[in-house]
Amino acid sequence: MSSTAALPGRLRYGNRDRVMVTPEGIALPLTLASRGSRAGALMLDLIFVGMLMFMTTIALLWIAGGTLDLIAKAEQPTAAGHALQFLFILWIAAMFLFRNAYFLFFELGPRGATPGKRITGIRIAARDGGRLTAEMVIARNLLRDIELFLPLVFLASASDGGDMGAAGIAATAWFLIFAFFPFFNHDRLRAGDLIAGSWVVEAPKRRLEAAMSARDAAAAADARPAFAFSEAELAVYGEYELQTLERVLRENRAEAMAAVHAAICRKLGRPAEETGDHRAFLEAYYTQLRARLEAGMRMGRRKADKFA
Repeated sequence: MSSTAALPGRLRYGNRDRVMVTPEGIALPLTLASRGSRAGALMLDLIFVGMLMFMTTIALLWIAGGTLDLIAKAEQPTAAGHALQFLFILWIAAMFLFRNAYFLFFELGPRGATPGKRITGIRIAARDGGRLTAEMVIARNLLRDIELFLPLVFLASASDGGDMGAAGIAATAWFLIFAFFPFFNHDRLRAGDLIAGSWVVEAPKRRLEAAMSARDAAAAADARPAFAFSEAELAVYGEYELQTLERVLRENRAEAMAAVHAAICRKLGRPAEETGDHRAFLEAYYTQLRARLEAGMRMGRRKADKFA
């Protein structure tokens, strides 16, 4: 079945437009992030990481100075050596975490984006239409060491004496191959995306439509008698499915809403033909599911997706 048949020509043939099919068989249009926005996001994130590294280094140096003063007054040189060794190990661990855990922490979050990506309006998405997994995010970020950090380290080492030589040329070629990798594939994938099965897509900041924002009490009361869902029915889905439903309502495409309506009814065990208007049903389910998930988050409980 072609998932693009019902989509406008702009979505089918645009240079950066793609169609993502979710595990439920729902076709969602999306736009790949431009190479410029990806480069800008990376530069912003590296600036943030550099600032964190700098501030941590200054803090540890300040602690080391105070520790040495105290130990010097106590005249315990052995203790001073042990303290400096501990602070040095702590510094190495902090630098490693900032370089790697920074990206993992933010991309594993519900937004799927680091601060740099959020500023430039892009995010990570799984190419199979499912939820981003820890394995995907770890794979794409570990590849960054091979793509960026290792060749830069080798390049700096090779040029330390002022003569590039064969090692410097090899390091430069290594860096350039991975740097220009997104220019030589249709989906603008870097090597980490190719291995992880991920896309980087545009995630523009948009205000929720009235149907998906907080409703006034009277409207909500009118909606409840027609479509009221039990706790068991609302417990079926999580945050990922809520985001997918939100996007379908925003797009307001009849084909997508019909497919989502049928999938939810099938999952809930409700006859689809008895629920009436698709959009009214989906809006009611969205409102009640969102309220349930937000109440759970306030109590420290989160449901990432239907598998959680």
